[in-house]
Amino acid sequence: MTRRPGDARAEVLARVRSALGSEPSVGPVARGYRTHGEHDPGSVALLELLQDRLVDYRAGVHRCTEAELPTVLARVLEQLAPGARLVVPAGLPSSWTGDRDVVRDDGSTTTDELDTVAGVVTGCTVAVAETGTLVLDAGPEQGRRAITLVPDLHVCVVRADQVVQTVPEALHRLDARRPQTWISGPSATSDIELERVEGVHGPRTLEVVLVQG
Repeated sequence: MTRRPGDARAEVLARVRSALGSEPSVGPVARGYRTHGEHDPGSVALLELLQDRLVDYRAGVHRCTEAELPTVLARVLEQLAPGARLVVPAGLPSSWTGDRDVVRDDGSTTTDELDTVAGVVTGCTVAVAETGTLVLDAGPEQGRRAITLVPDLHVCVVRADQVVQTVPEALHRLDARRPQTWISGPSATSDIELERVEGVHGPRTLEVVLVQG
């Protein structure tokens, strides 16, 4: 006897229906999701947690006040990209890069041009302490996604009041209609031998300047 196409599928589905019975019961779905952490945004505990997570991801962390920000940025950039050209978003404050040679991206900078700069400096929209994640949404201090993916170095400025504890809190601050980039440490992957390789899909080096006060 020759089986017709679909007979085996029909038989399997029939057995599944028989096993489930005529009215399979489905229990209620728990909806008591955790939406907030125990700490207020920007609290000392969250800043310490964020720093711990970032360091664990092999990102550099530098703490400073608002007044110290230009000096700290200048020191970080001089250490990691001495004298090199940088790309920055069009809305980045000029005081952040001082007299450095920078390309202010207006959206027309090509990928080849981005490949010639040493790094990028941006702000962020929100940071998640529990996961060590920075979220950019193409705001004036962040620019389009391409400028944070092509250069080998990304220096990101995070203000204390942008740091929340949980992902749901971060989502509450984000506009789903805007393009988003979620960053948890430098770009990295592992090969078949589980050897970590950095800089594959984005910057090899991530430096975070955490600003308090």
